Amino acid sequence: MIDVACLGILVADTVGKPIDALPARGTLALVERIELHTGGCAANTGVALAKLGVRVGVLGKVGTDGFGDHVTGYLVREGVDTRGLVRDPAAATAATMVVVHGDAERSFLHAVGANAAYAACDVAWDALEGARILHVAGLQLLPALECEGVACVLAEAKRRGMVTTLDTVMNPRSRGWDGLAPALPHLDWALPSYEEAVSLTGETDVARIADRLMDAGAKNVGVKLGEKGCFVATNGGARFTVPALPAQAVDALGAGDAWAAGFLTGLLHGWPLERTARFANAVGACCVQALGATTGIRPLAETLALLDAPAPAP
Repeated sequence: MIDVACLGILVADTVGKPIDALPARGTLALVERIELHTGGCAANTGVALAKLGVRVGVLGKVGTDGFGDHVTGYLVREGVDTRGLVRDPAAATAATMVVVHGDAERSFLHAVGANAAYAACDVAWDALEGARILHVAGLQLLPALECEGVACVLAEAKRRGMVTTLDTVMNPRSRGWDGLAPALPHLDWALPSYEEAVSLTGETDVARIADRLMDAGAKNVGVKLGEKGCFVATNGGARFTVPALPAQAVDALGAGDAWAAGFLTGLLHGWPLERTARFANAVGACCVQALGATTGIRPLAETLALLDAPAPAP
């Protein structure tokens, strides 16, 4: 039995740090670290939720290759329910080369792989038994699910009594707004990053971004603002910004997914929205202080303690 289901992209991440320029063609350059991690929005959010003590399952598609073994094994070791995972012998597991720059910003080279083949018909509804929240993670890298596919999945989740949430991801080849819009009337929470929301809506003002998403059907909106925190807008008229917690950033990889895990945790526990947003910011702050998408996530009690810690002296 699970409480939250994360449906979306699963990726094998090869992370190198620090890399501020590629070596000249045909030459070798040395870096401090190269590591193999599991990434992708669904995996990152799912593992972060598990570390926060939430019973969570991940749904998506990987290949039967070595990267697929790595992703599946990692999720199992982290306590994530993988009954909804599809192993496809005809597709390679999605993979990303993650280049972490000296200032902790990152760039990516990505092969979509098996994520491109995940469709509404692949959703294992029996694996979602008991789930209270369905979170769709990384829709813009799930081309077979964009448009009507994701709308059907979310509508069924609502029929089953689940709270529905959706996080976005940057992909210049996605269907953009047209791929997202059918999902919005079935969403309790749209949870994009600011940069993703600008690309999808064409708006640059965060309040207007929320208006565009809510006018198209989303009940509530949470926009991740990175080092500026987050902005929340509800269908009840509440609108507020919650500043980020101070953090010494080492690697920003997975920070948005960590924030989403924190926000979902607050929704699951029924916390007031401002506390939920502050907790999400705290989970994001923990994430960026370690290399890798989920390495820095702390248990629930430790993360909650950050909310009550005194502010550092100026």
